[in-house]
Amino acid sequence: MPARPLVSAVIPTRGRPQWIVRAVSSALAQSYAPVEVIVVIDGPDEITECAVREISAPRLRTISLRENVGGAEARNIGVRAASGEWIAFLDDDDEWFPEKLEKQMQAALSSGAEYPVVGSRLIAAGRVLPRRLYRRGQDVSEYLFCRKGLAYGDGMLQTSTLLAKRELLLEVPFQRGLKRHQDWDWLLKIAQRKDVEIVMLPDALTVMQIEGGQQSVSRSGDWRVSLEWARANRERMTAKAYSFFIATECVTRARKAGAGAAAFAELFRECFMRGRPGLGQTILFFLFRVFPGEKRRTLRGPCYGRAEERFQHDELHRAFSG
Repeated sequence: MPARPLVSAVIPTRGRPQWIVRAVSSALAQSYAPVEVIVVIDGPDEITECAVREISAPRLRTISLRENVGGAEARNIGVRAASGEWIAFLDDDDEWFPEKLEKQMQAALSSGAEYPVVGSRLIAAGRVLPRRLYRRGQDVSEYLFCRKGLAYGDGMLQTSTLLAKRELLLEVPFQRGLKRHQDWDWLLKIAQRKDVEIVMLPDALTVMQIEGGQQSVSRSGDWRVSLEWARANRERMTAKAYSFFIATECVTRARKAGAGAAAFAELFRECFMRGRPGLGQTILFFLFRVFPGEKRRTLRGPCYGRAEERFQHDELHRAFSG
């Protein structure tokens, strides 16, 4: 049998020694071999360096950066240093199930595309997400941003679930300096290429941690960062997807930030002038404008809730029973 291709797991980290050991351990415990694990410590962080040094594994490499460059560039540095033909990303507070790379490499090697990009479902706060699988050939912007309801998680291709060829990641790196939407930014770019095929497995192969109460850039209320990113990527989104993004992502962040009426008027104009909102997006705009997240969850309705509960029960049983 021919030797199987090497996979490099790239894990950027900073200031999370309590999580990184678990993330690295899940990467080293993969049923697929050969695997190397590259931890990129994003800036001076002696405590994290000590935590990683405690892990004794010849397949583990550590890159300690002299200055903080951000998660996107830390991933790029890991990719450039990798020896593997394939790259799998893992955030430092997430974990992989042991069969994650095994199943994804089977799908990747079965693809007829030059550059397959393989994702999967994940488990977050006891829920299996996303509820909808990506279908081959579907517009990526509409899959990621168009919702059927108020609940988050309709469509997702989260970074810790992604596997791709190193060659593709060298040609299309993550956008350095991007504060938010790093995974969406990369996905929209590679989706424009005819030699790329996005494949999504139905299995939940990653556990994503959601730290209650921790304020991060991705969860902060700086809505203008999201708006400017959307404007810069308008040509990579359909009009429908663009209006959904403004109505949900931007409006939600503006509400969290306590933005005034002028901000929502600007977002409303953006949604209608550069997007193509239908009745659904218009309703979502005002619901996200008026109601906080806790209240929106009560508006989803009992029928939706029961259907989601059945889905979560079936998928959690499937994930943990193997």
